[in-house]
Amino acid sequence: MNGKAYLLLADGLLVEGKAIGKKGTSGGEICFNTGMTGYQEIYTDPSYHGQIVVNTSAHIGNYGTVVEDNESGSPKIQGIVINEFSKEF
Repeated sequence: MNGKAYLLLADGLLVEGKAIGKKGTSGGEICFNTGMTGYQEIYTDPSYHGQIVVNTSAHIGNYGTVVEDNESGSPKIQGIVINEFSKEF
């Protein structure tokens, strides 16, 4: 883990969490996804470009990924909000 992360909403609500992945500042529209699986497809889907995805599924990262499941050549989201990230699958 990279330390603390903060999510600041337009109404001034500030939420603290743990940072994973790339360090830096990001911004975008917040959207949500209720899928239990398929997060690889969500993160690489161009329709999510520029958005911060809130995953309603409790665990993210608990299974591997394969290139064939990518919707594009790279991630399109600006960030993710998850409850629990698996360090290994």
